Amino acid sequence: MLLRHWRRRIAHSRILVLFAVLGPGIVAASAGNDAGGVATYSQAGAQYGYSLLWVLLLLTFSLAIAQEMGARMATVTGKGLADLVREEFGVKVTLFAMIALVIANVATTIAEFAGIAAVIEMFLPRSTKYYLVPLLAVALWFLVARGTYKRVERIFLAMCLIYLTYVVSAFLAHPPWGTVVKNLVVPDMPRQGLGHGYLQMVIALVGTTIAPWMQFYVQSSVRDKGIKLKDYSLERIDVLSGAVLSNLISFFIVVTCAATLWAGGYVVSSGFDANVAARALEPVAGSAAKVLFAIGLFNAAMVGAVAVPLSTAYAVTEALGWESGLGRRIREAPLFIGVYTAVLILATAVVLTPGIHLFKVILTAQIINGVLLPVILVLMLILVNKRRLMGSYVNGRIYNALAWATVVAVASLSIAYLVQSV
Repeated sequence: MLLRHWRRRIAHSRILVLFAVLGPGIVAASAGNDAGGVATYSQAGAQYGYSLLWVLLLLTFSLAIAQEMGARMATVTGKGLADLVREEFGVKVTLFAMIALVIANVATTIAEFAGIAAVIEMFLPRSTKYYLVPLLAVALWFLVARGTYKRVERIFLAMCLIYLTYVVSAFLAHPPWGTVVKNLVVPDMPRQGLGHGYLQMVIALVGTTIAPWMQFYVQSSVRDKGIKLKDYSLERIDVLSGAVLSNLISFFIVVTCAATLWAGGYVVSSGFDANVAARALEPVAGSAAKVLFAIGLFNAAMVGAVAVPLSTAYAVTEALGWESGLGRRIREAPLFIGVYTAVLILATAVVLTPGIHLFKVILTAQIINGVLLPVILVLMLILVNKRRLMGSYVNGRIYNALAWATVVAVASLSIAYLVQSV
């Protein structure tokens, strides 16, 4: 009887510790479903129907592997990814990685604010965005500049629940579930071959699902939260469940747009974005689906508008060896807050510039992410296999094989796309 009582108490305490550890993995993966992600998944469904669902299934495993390696390095070394890159590879490699990351992250942050502006324009006069977008940017600045890690993470986790609106939207659209399941497990290649547009969309899916900024963010946030090696098994649950839940939401976004826009013969133009998708849902799936999709887009954009600049600030300050982390005031971490502020201001200014083609910026950001990703993954793989750094926590053979297969696949896609572009 006493033994059973103690077992219950131990199990209860482990559950409490799990809830205390949960956060970095779920937030990092879910933030990947940002405004750029929603736009990319929407176009994938609208243009190619259910035929790209198998890509999402494969990407779920790749995302889980990448995020798990980052979390493991953080718990073992107590350092962020940019910290380790600087210490192990030197200034030149770090400088190249940071320049590419900052370009991709600024473009991605612009995509977040484009999503916010798009939702505002759906329900309010267009001129409203010129004061609402800056007000929201100021609110997001205060959240990070004046908030603690615990407070920011709790807000993120609460916002992650709103992603469930996409699940409801998908069921309201009444897709053919048999076809959906078949395309999820059996690749459905276009009959005309792997054309430029198809490759571009696959790379964009890769770039938005396993964005380079996510690898920097998850490792820095695990370090920032102070998760120790003794709790790594629970943190692993966090990152793996985050990868699954995140791509499940991506799956429902693709299904929603395939069941409505693609099935309805909607013509995808160069100006297509998630805002267009939300409006187009109304005549075929009802106003409820449109509103739910718009709520999901706004929420995704808000999460991304914090997470991506935050990832940039983490990476740049770690690369230069400066102080970084949530809960620190401007005088304690001036560069960290400064980089975060600069990215927010630049993205807000670009989005409010008349005549800019926002969707081109969004898709370009995802393609840059897809091309940069192999470089970041190679650096991560070299680091995670250094016994001097990781001890017995280096990758196993099977794990390495899966990770290198991801790198080779992404690199091959990037090279094929660049060759076709030339």
